[in-house]
Formats: sequence, structure tokens, C-alpha cells
Amino acid sequence: MKKKIVGAAAMASGIYMGFGWSFFNLTVRCKKNRKESKKKWFQLHHTKINHPRYEHEEEYEEGKAWCRQQKMQDCFIRSRDGLKLHGYYLPAKDAKRFVLLCHGYKGSGFGDFANMARFLHENQCNLLFIDQRCCGSSQGEYITFGAMEQYDIQKWAYYISLRNKNKLPIYLYGESMGAASVLMASGHHLPREVKGLISDCGFFSMESQVRDMAANWFHLNHIGSLIFRLKFFCRTLAGFQMGEADTTEAMRRNQRPILFFHGGKDTYVDPKNTKYNYSLCHAPKEFVEISEARHLCCAYEKPEYYRQKVMNFFHQYDT
Repeated sequence: MKKKIVGAAAMASGIYMGFGWSFFNLTVRCKKNRKESKKKWFQLHHTKINHPRYEHEEEYEEGKAWCRQQKMQDCFIRSRDGLKLHGYYLPAKDAKRFVLLCHGYKGSGFGDFANMARFLHENQCNLLFIDQRCCGSSQGEYITFGAMEQYDIQKWAYYISLRNKNKLPIYLYGESMGAASVLMASGHHLPREVKGLISDCGFFSMESQVRDMAANWFHLNHIGSLIFRLKFFCRTLAGFQMGEADTTEAMRRNQRPILFFHGGKDTYVDPKNTKYNYSLCHAPKEFVEISEARHLCCAYEKPEYYRQKVMNFFHQYDT
């Protein structure tokens, strides 16, 4: 009888931790070097309608194609935990500024900035598209929702600064997880030339984002035990604390101007995240909500308005 109880307890414990591992494996562990399953059960309605391809496929593909056609320079840095990270550099003629482009969760610079890259380049912006850790040509096994990416962005900012002979203004521009990572990076020491940040549809913490996804996508409102298991695997396997992926302290410390964007119909990252980040920011700031836009789609829904806001921001803080 005792053996049966012990066996049942072991099985229950295995199932308990196994589900936590599955969720960790799905959300945090990188799969770029492994064969994807033929059936993507996680390809839910929310992910489809919150991608620019949904209703904006032509502009999206045209933008990506333009990026691929440019002759870009490969750039590399070494992260604080020893990963070789990759970026693409595209200089502009008579450049007036540098823009560091930080893509989102499992994304790419050419994809996330497909709508803006050409516009920025034609408006005298040197562009550095970075491959976030575990994406593109960058090394890494885990996506850390900004916990480690914030330090990668800090290093990329110094990479630009060391090569910025004319001391041009530098801007950090992030989309989704890239936006959250840029905001987190603003709490650290950055080069003096960094004049401002642009945050488009960023979240404020990994935990809040996981809870929102569980509630809104899977209708799971009580996931405390799942969060506990996810934190355990993040700490013991991926080497970071979930609590480190949080913008709160950075927003309280940051003194650089921030231009915030968010789509009113975003069901991937709830607009409340940007409103929270905006409320904590004590630096000069502006919040632009595009009411009709879904995730990553603000620049598609009102392109002229969006671009004018970005250029006004540059002109205001370039000096």
C-alpha cells in the first residue's frame, strides 16, 4: 500500500512538473535549431490577427523585400553571458542619427520594422537591425522576455557609440518584446548620445504578459502554480529570474524622452501595459494610441500619422 501511495505521489509530481516544463519549453526555450512539428497547436486566432500579414500583407512583404535587397554590413557583439549576437548595419547618406531597431518575441528586424525601415533610411537614419538572442543569426537557447535582452541592447548602444565618430544622436526603437527590452535598458547606463526611446506595443513584465495570455487566450484565470513552475525552470535552466523581466524600476529611473505607441485593438499585448509604463515614466513622454490597430500594426493603420510622430520626436530631441 505504501509503495502504491509513493508511486502515485511520484506520478502526480511528474505530471505537475511536466506541464510546467511543456509551458516553459513552448514560451522560453528556443526552437530555431530544431525541427518544428507539422501541426502548430499554438497557432491560435490571437497570433494570426495580431500579425501585420493579417490585412496588411502587401505592405509587410514589400517592406521585408526592400530590407533584403539592401547591402548591409554584418555586425557582432558578445553578450554578458558569452553569446555571439548578430546585427545588420545599413548606413544612410548624409545621416543625421542612428536608430537601433529591436524586434519582438521570436521575430526579426526585417519583419517587425518592414513598414518603417525604408522610411527611416530615406530620412537620413543609419539603421542597426539586431537579431535578439536565440533569433536569426544570434546565439542562444532561451528567450528571456527582456531579462537578458536589456543588457544586450545596452551593449549594442555602446557598439554604436564607439563607431559614432560624429556624435550623432542615437535612438532605441523597440517593437513588442523589443519595446519592453528597450524600456528596461533605459534604467541602465547608456551612451550620452542616446537621446530618446520609441516603444511600440511593449509589455511591462514577463509575468503580467504570461498571465494575460493565459486568461485571454486559454481562459485560465488561476495560474499561480503554473507561474511558480515557470519561474523554477527560468531560474534553474535558463539562468534568469522572471522578475528581472520588468520595466517598473527602469521607468522610475529613466530620464530620456520616450515616445509610446500602442494599438487599441491589440489582443496580444494588452494596451494597459503601455498605459502603465507611461504612468511610471517621469521623463518627457508622449503616448499615441491608434484605436483601430492590432499588435505591431500601428504604423500600418495610420502610416502618415505614425511617421510624422516619429519624425517630430527626432526633430525635438536631435540636438
